[in-house]
This record gives sequence, C-alpha cells and structure tokens, in this order.
Amino acid sequence: MSIALKNVSYSYQGKYQTVRAVDNVTFEFESGKLYAIIGKSGSGKTTLLSLMAGLDLPTEGEILVNGKSTKEWNRNQMRRDAVSVIYQNYNLFPLLTVQENIQYPLSLKRMPPKDSAGLAKETRERVGLPEHYDKRLPSHLSGGEQQRVAIARALAQGCKIILADEPTGNLDTTNTRNIVEILYALAHEDNCTVIIVTHDTAVADQADVVLQMKDGCWA
Repeated sequence: MSIALKNVSYSYQGKYQTVRAVDNVTFEFESGKLYAIIGKSGSGKTTLLSLMAGLDLPTEGEILVNGKSTKEWNRNQMRRDAVSVIYQNYNLFPLLTVQENIQYPLSLKRMPPKDSAGLAKETRERVGLPEHYDKRLPSHLSGGEQQRVAIARALAQGCKIILADEPTGNLDTTNTRNIVEILYALAHEDNCTVIIVTHDTAVADQADVVLQMKDGCWA
C-alpha cells in the first residue's frame, strides 16, 4: 500500500491575497517505513497531510492512494478502507466508552457487533491498555491513554496507510516515547505506511525518513 504525490499544489483565498499553502510537491511514500514531516508553523505540512487524508483536493497535481487518485475515490470510503487519521486532540467521542470508540468505524463497515468487539479487544491490547479500560469514557483517561485509544481505533480499521497530525503534541516525554514506539511497530512489523507531521525532534529522530517543508514545498 502506498501514497504518491505528483506535483501537488494547494491554494486558497486569504483576506488580502491568494495563499499557495502547498507548492508543487512530489514524493512517493513506501510501505514499511515511518516518515516524519517537519517544518515551522505555516510551512504547509498540516495542509499536505489533510490533502493526503482526502479532506480536500489539490488545486493542481494529484495524490494517488494505492494507485488511485483522491479525485476518483469516494473520499469517505477512502478514510474507511485505505487511510486512517490520528489527530493531536484524539477526536474521541466523549459519550462513548473506550470499546465503543474503537468499534465505531467497524460499525460503519457493517461488521457484526460480536466480531467488532473481538477486534476492538485485540487492538486495545496491542496499544497496551488493559481490559478494565473498556467501559471508561475519554474524560476518565489521560492524554496518553486517549491517544492509545485513537491509535487502537485506527488499527481496528485495518488501513495500511496511517496519517498522524502532531500525535504527541499534548503528551509528556514518556507518553511521547510510547506512542512513537507503537507507530514505529506499525510500520516495521505490520508493513504500514506511517506518516507523522510533527514539531517534536524526539519524534523525528525515530523516523526512517525525515522530510522538511518550507513555504509550501520541500526544503
């Protein structure tokens, strides 16, 4: 499974001028590697990740997810079946338990509840959360625990492309190390393509490939 950028640009209309947030970016991400995209705020890295997630379309060029352009994908389906996104703020449903949060994307795939419950258990264990967490609400979890649930949810989807937007931005050093270890294992043991946008040099140091953005393009 792969994701390829071909002369990708993205522009939007600012208050006073047209802003070219991503400028003619080309790269092919491979399976089995952990990538870090770094750069100052406003460099275009989060916009690029959003385009790879299919949250918007490039204004020029194209992004190929498993050989198919995001312009051709049903992008909701793409995020269910091909690409999982992990956010800095976890994006858990506050009124759903840990187990229900992990099972939620499986219900969208119409997986039988018994099967989705079993898969939710497997992925919860994979990220190091014990069984008694199943019935807890996100408000009863630490930031590191919430991020583990978010990763478990992404794992349960079965997608081989994982995009993470500042996944350790709200975490302390110990939790940052634990989350990076999980993402590293997804790349190297599960043969996923894992792409992290980060400001954290400790995260970038663990990546197989570090890409730096400046003014919308590779530095």
